Amino acid sequence: MPLLWFSIYDFSFDYKGTEPPFIDSSEFEWAEALALNFDKIKDELQRYLMNNQLEGYFNKTMVTKNNSWRTIALKTWTVELFKNQKHFPFTTALINNYPQIISASFNLLEPGSKIVPHCGDTNAIYRCHLGLDIPKGLPDCGFRVKDESRPWENGKWLVFLDAYNHEAWNNTGENRYIFLVDVLRDEFKLKKKLVSSTVLTSLFLQKRLSRYKVSLETSPFLVKLMTKTLRPFAQMALYIGNTLKFF
Repeated sequence: MPLLWFSIYDFSFDYKGTEPPFIDSSEFEWAEALALNFDKIKDELQRYLMNNQLEGYFNKTMVTKNNSWRTIALKTWTVELFKNQKHFPFTTALINNYPQIISASFNLLEPGSKIVPHCGDTNAIYRCHLGLDIPKGLPDCGFRVKDESRPWENGKWLVFLDAYNHEAWNNTGENRYIFLVDVLRDEFKLKKKLVSSTVLTSLFLQKRLSRYKVSLETSPFLVKLMTKTLRPFAQMALYIGNTLKFF
């Protein structure tokens, strides 16, 4: 069993696991259920986009073109985003059948843009992309994890270990849409609260530090100390927010 890893505690930002970069989606019951409802999931997104826009990802340094990566989340690291879920009742009900799904969002990558190479926050999850509207395959539009590149396909999953270095690109003239879910790995299912609260703390610190143009590498000891100090408060805020339906 691999050791639990968080990028916030490893300032090499390079996960050195032995797991394969991509995982066969047929291993997972939830994957089949969501893929069978591909049309309904896509329809809810299309209805939402008739009167709304997706929001740019908070970390502007992760894209080559400003605000070219846009999202709307239904849940993020077990935080239920009830205001957004109201626009996607079918998709929300579907993912709620599977408690191992701890994050879910719709994601747009605009034409002529790229998400730069980076590693994820933890090895505790598989990140999973369901193709909703894919303009082309490789080499124009695709995804790399470690040394392996694959295309997205409409109605099909790409399941991968987010902790590894990866990147995405859309060199076409059309938008690329996917539905993304983070699924807690069986090995870490008893550490769900620890995983979620640690990553939420990490994201909180990344957002705050980026405002002052300070990188995580500046003071590793201080970042680790702040993460361990703030994590219990994140866990408490998560519980209160979900109970009171605050978000």
